[in-house]
Amino acid sequence: MTLPHSPRSAGEPQAPQVVQVHRLEQRQEEERKEERQHSLHMGSSVQRRTYRSSEEEQQFSAADYALAAALALTASSELSWEAKLRRQTSTVELEERGQKRVGFGNDRERMEMAFLRTQRLLRQRRNWRALRQRTEEKVQEAKELIELCSGRGPWFWIPLRSHAVWEHSTVLLTCTVQGSFPFQVTWYKNDIRIDPRLFPAGKYHITNNYGLLTLEIRRCTVEDSGTYTVLVKNAYGQASAFAKVLVRTYLGKDAGFDSELFKRSMFGPSAEFTSVLKPVFAREKEPFSLTCLFSNDVLDAEQRIQWFRDGRLLRSLARRQILYADHQASVKVSCAYKEDEGLYTIQVSSPFGPQEQSAYVFVRDAAAEMPGAPGSPLNIRCLDVNRDCLILSWAPPSNTRGSPITGYSIELCQGDSEEWVPCCEAPGGTCRCPVQGLIEGQSYRFRVRAISKAGSSLPSKASEVVVMGDHDALQRKTEISFDLGSKITINEDDFEDAVTIPSPPTNVRASEIRENYVVLSWEEPRPRGRAPLTYCLEKSVIGSGTWEAISSETPVKSPRFALLDLEKGKSYVFRVRALNQYGMSDPSEPSEPVALRGKPATLPPPAQVQAFRDTKTSVSLAWEPVDGGTELLGYYIYSREAGTSEWQTVNNKPIQDTKFTVPGLKTGKDYEFCIRSVSEAGVGESSAVTKPIRVKQALATPSAPYDFALLHCGKNEMVIGWKPPKRRGGGKTLGYFLDQHDSEEPDWHPVNQQPIPSRVCKITNLREGHFYEFQARAVNWAGVGELSAPSSLFECKEWTMPQPGPPYDVRVFEIHATSLMLQWEPPLYTGAGPITGYHVSFQEDGSEEWKTVTPDTISDTHLKVSDLKPGKRYLFKVQAMNSAGLGQPSMPTDPILLEDRPDAPEIKVGVDEEGRIYLAFEAPEAPDSSEFQWSKDYKGPLDPHRVEVEDEINKSKVILKEPDLQDLGIYSVVVTDADEDTSASHTLTEEELNKLKKLSHEIRNPVIKLISGWHVDILEQGEVRLWLEVEKLSPAAELHLIFNQKEIFSSPNRKINFDREKGLVEVIIQQLSEDDKGSYTAQLQDGKAKNQITLTLVDDDFDKLLRKAEAKRRDWKRKQGPYFQEPLQWKITEDCQVLLTCKVTNTKKETRFQWFFQKKEAPSGQYDPQTGDGLLHIEELSKEDQGIYRAMVSDERGEDNTILDLTGEALDAVFTELGRISALSATPLKIQGTEEGIRLFSKVKYYNVEYMKTSWFHKDKHLERGDRVRAGTTLDEIWLHILDPKDSDKGKYTLEIAAGKEVRQLSADLSGQAFDDALAEHQRLKALAIIEKNRAKVVRGLPDVATIMEDKTLCLTCIISGDPVPEISWLKNDQPVTFHDRYHMEVRGTEVTITINKVTSDDSGRYGVFVKNKYGSETGHVTISVFKHGEAPKDMKKM
Repeated sequence: MTLPHSPRSAGEPQAPQVVQVHRLEQRQEEERKEERQHSLHMGSSVQRRTYRSSEEEQQFSAADYALAAALALTASSELSWEAKLRRQTSTVELEERGQKRVGFGNDRERMEMAFLRTQRLLRQRRNWRALRQRTEEKVQEAKELIELCSGRGPWFWIPLRSHAVWEHSTVLLTCTVQGSFPFQVTWYKNDIRIDPRLFPAGKYHITNNYGLLTLEIRRCTVEDSGTYTVLVKNAYGQASAFAKVLVRTYLGKDAGFDSELFKRSMFGPSAEFTSVLKPVFAREKEPFSLTCLFSNDVLDAEQRIQWFRDGRLLRSLARRQILYADHQASVKVSCAYKEDEGLYTIQVSSPFGPQEQSAYVFVRDAAAEMPGAPGSPLNIRCLDVNRDCLILSWAPPSNTRGSPITGYSIELCQGDSEEWVPCCEAPGGTCRCPVQGLIEGQSYRFRVRAISKAGSSLPSKASEVVVMGDHDALQRKTEISFDLGSKITINEDDFEDAVTIPSPPTNVRASEIRENYVVLSWEEPRPRGRAPLTYCLEKSVIGSGTWEAISSETPVKSPRFALLDLEKGKSYVFRVRALNQYGMSDPSEPSEPVALRGKPATLPPPAQVQAFRDTKTSVSLAWEPVDGGTELLGYYIYSREAGTSEWQTVNNKPIQDTKFTVPGLKTGKDYEFCIRSVSEAGVGESSAVTKPIRVKQALATPSAPYDFALLHCGKNEMVIGWKPPKRRGGGKTLGYFLDQHDSEEPDWHPVNQQPIPSRVCKITNLREGHFYEFQARAVNWAGVGELSAPSSLFECKEWTMPQPGPPYDVRVFEIHATSLMLQWEPPLYTGAGPITGYHVSFQEDGSEEWKTVTPDTISDTHLKVSDLKPGKRYLFKVQAMNSAGLGQPSMPTDPILLEDRPDAPEIKVGVDEEGRIYLAFEAPEAPDSSEFQWSKDYKGPLDPHRVEVEDEINKSKVILKEPDLQDLGIYSVVVTDADEDTSASHTLTEEELNKLKKLSHEIRNPVIKLISGWHVDILEQGEVRLWLEVEKLSPAAELHLIFNQKEIFSSPNRKINFDREKGLVEVIIQQLSEDDKGSYTAQLQDGKAKNQITLTLVDDDFDKLLRKAEAKRRDWKRKQGPYFQEPLQWKITEDCQVLLTCKVTNTKKETRFQWFFQKKEAPSGQYDPQTGDGLLHIEELSKEDQGIYRAMVSDERGEDNTILDLTGEALDAVFTELGRISALSATPLKIQGTEEGIRLFSKVKYYNVEYMKTSWFHKDKHLERGDRVRAGTTLDEIWLHILDPKDSDKGKYTLEIAAGKEVRQLSADLSGQAFDDALAEHQRLKALAIIEKNRAKVVRGLPDVATIMEDKTLCLTCIISGDPVPEISWLKNDQPVTFHDRYHMEVRGTEVTITINKVTSDDSGRYGVFVKNKYGSETGHVTISVFKHGEAPKDMKKM
């Protein structure tokens, strides 16, 4: 709640209690201030006291009075005398700590000192009173206990507790009983009373010491295990208590409280891990999961099973599920981000502590949208969140894909819109950027993209949602608690004046200075008023003397602002003004000078990077930390195989630690590593590269041997065997130390002082009839391993049974999905007779039944077991047999899981470079000091007379010295001292051996490989090149060239080249002649390898080569002057024009070009000297153009010509191509109505009747020419004319154009509207033709101009036509002519004559004859010119 503000007047008195509480608060505040000052003056040894008089009391504000009132309410809830005394005491203590006094002079001080003494006295009296009261309470409790126990039956104050001990230890069972004395105490074991007199002396010791009951059991044995009960009786009743005692036969993890029996008896079945978490290599934006299996169901799994990442507890989210079902716990991530990378740990609580497993999850970068773009940033964080701005930081990506990062692009998303929009770009490429202009109260998420020259990366994972607001508002609120949970909230804003112009802000400073921006911060003004504040910023360059306002897109509401536009190299000072609705404050004090910093440097790389072996697939790294302070974000690790140049990113999330284990490496490979420091400035330089380290199991001490067995026993000696450790420690087992223990003696004794190299040991000097147990330790180069558990007790009693003893050292190897190989050693004790065979049994894990592998006995000491079930576990044991029967079984093998290992090594068979046949086996996972044990047919070591064994690191090779049929068989190899089965076998058959021997012969007697035999080439100037190619030869290779059985060497006319690097042999003959006819043989030798290749040049082959060489030589000489680079040839354009073209090269200004046709120069030919192109254009080819065309070029260097024969077949080819192009150029069929009928036609660019054939089809039937159907062609049209069309002429018409092999079909549908439109057009044109035929017209006869001399007679005659006969009239100058004495007109049929007698100059003019009938009219014109006697006729102008 918030107290209301109610100010009092200055003269109103304050409540005394309020003033007292306020003074207490004021003294506390002074105490805090003096403590701060004291911390600044620790060098002073004199502590001063300060006093203040009552007149010097401070004046309190309204907020102080409100706070005091709240404290008074709190104080008023305690009204007792003790509460008041406690408050006064606390006040005195505060004054004493603060060394404050209030009063006048020393009198006041003495009074207060007396008060302090009185207070201490009161405290002592109170302490004495409390101590006395506590003593009285204890005495009263003792009295009540005595009264309670008297007259009551026994009851156990402290009951018995269970014990789990080792054999030969002592157990002490104790309990405490209460009740009325005396007690009768009886002890029981498994409900049978314990009488110490019936047991060996000292076995049990029972005591009863005033209710403390004890039972001591000494030198416990297994028989002492059981339930022990104590029964206590008195006169008023009885009570009992019990406890369990568990005794184990040997020390170790399986004894005591760690034993399975005790766990099950006390806590039920426990859940153990049955699978191992393995590293996960996931990819960004893809799912991944981690799964762990348990042996039993985990009760209350949600509470007991916890998943952690880098030590932080994980919970289920939208994209991350934590599941448990069917003994399986898993964490599944649906969409991985690089932030999900880290060390994942599963922890399961148990009664004896948590069990856990861990595995690292690596998240690789997703495939880039643009090739070469960098990986995405990660760990996006929002810092210093205010009302309208924040600082965004992130970690740079580890993989830039070869292109350095030049910057970062920031995107934001408001609320839950999922709409991402670009926000800003990080200046300078650093991993930190201010974001401004945000909206108060709005929620945002951010993500970042890395940018390089190759493009932009994928977006990072979005940041957590952040809400913009005034996070400093909480500091202005005070909460006071009282009355068990009630609170009073006091807000400083409630005491501000309603109308106030704010004061200037204070403490203006640069809170963050970077390369490209400065973050300016300040304190809010006091007082600030209730109205919302915004700020106005000003800057000034040092030395300028002027202030400049800093503009921003949105009002500045937060007391910090990022400046992005400052200039480098200049120093600035800043000041701030506060604004509200009532006005603007004065400017603040200027800040200290601020200048942009230089580009931040990346952190140096770590030093002393060292790599150590860890497991067979991982390497451990350690390095010295980098002194980077808060700037250090972590480290990136990079790896590469030794000998390669490309570095691979190990982690994509910075590692905080200075050590790391790199998993997922290839066993047996050498790797190099380097590390880079990561900061907001980017990823630093690489550290020094580590020395190459081979991925192998780190050397460690071996685990304990186990499964001891008695192999033979005499009167005072035993032969003991055991199994090797399950973990060999990555090195060779040097031997074993064996200890023995007589069951009747307390101590163990060593058997040997030096390691026993084998796992069979003979122990002598034993006592017959005594029982002995044994334990052993294995030794390797790392030291002595774990001590084994004690064996069972073996009685030293001589074996006399007729059956044989147990076989031993039963080994399992060559394990596959359905088969495996067994091998064992024969028993040391053979019984009554020799061993006649062996009996092998197997048992499926979890079953109690043993089954025989084969019904018959086995004579060998090895057996291949087949037809087993894949994925099952099996145990095997072996029994020897003699004439007396089956002997003792061997120690069973460990459970063997049958499965195919995809990476299991196999024996490789081949032939080496020297031609030796070998069998090789490589085991990268083998320890460094392991041995490869070869055998043939599983019968011991190989015969050194027939094979040779060569061993290298992790490799072994068996070489057959003289391979033959004796070497056929099964070759097997086993790697010693390996934790897992590393073995293989190979059956060498006769067929395979023959192939290998053939290959061996080829290698021992090598032949130089021929890539290409002899080739013959003719060079540019007519030289002949003979060449062949073989495989690459060594520098010592030799060549002998034999020509006609005689070795030849280089000469001026015959040059021999031998390139050993390319394996090239060539002979260049400058001018081929008859002397070069014959055989050429190249004899090659390179070490042992030989080969020879022969070329024969005789008869027709040589003659043909000689002609070609001479022609080539002539052609070369021709090209010394101008020559035709492209010969004369024809081509046809799309317009069906024929072009004759050629091209000349090697010309000059004086070069002359000529065209000839039929030996006559053709002036129409063209030639372009710039390009050398010659062109002769034939627009419309016809038979007249056939003939011989020739082009000639010449100058002083020589001449050349090219001829084209366009006759016969050549001309036919041109016409055929013309027809083909023309057919392709045919336009679609068009339909046209004519006065005779309907016409279908297609336009072509060229048509030749001889080379182009056309056919017309109607409804797919060939059309023949008839009375009503006419077909024809013109130069540009192919047409079909249907005369007098009828309905039967409707349908589909097809035109087929054939030109050579090219056939083109064009179709048109003459039906429906198309037929109707064409028919209507036909009828229209037909009617017009009738009109035109019968129309009155002047056909012929009248000249255009007629001249005549005066007084002559003019006679003009014309022919007219028309039906009916037209009307005739004459016109002169468009006026009718009146016929009188000199003008006469005569009509004779269609001939009309006008006669003018004695013409005069007045008769000159334009005359016309006008004819007319019902179909039309027409006028024929003539101009008459009359000239006088003696004048020449003048030209008449058209009137």
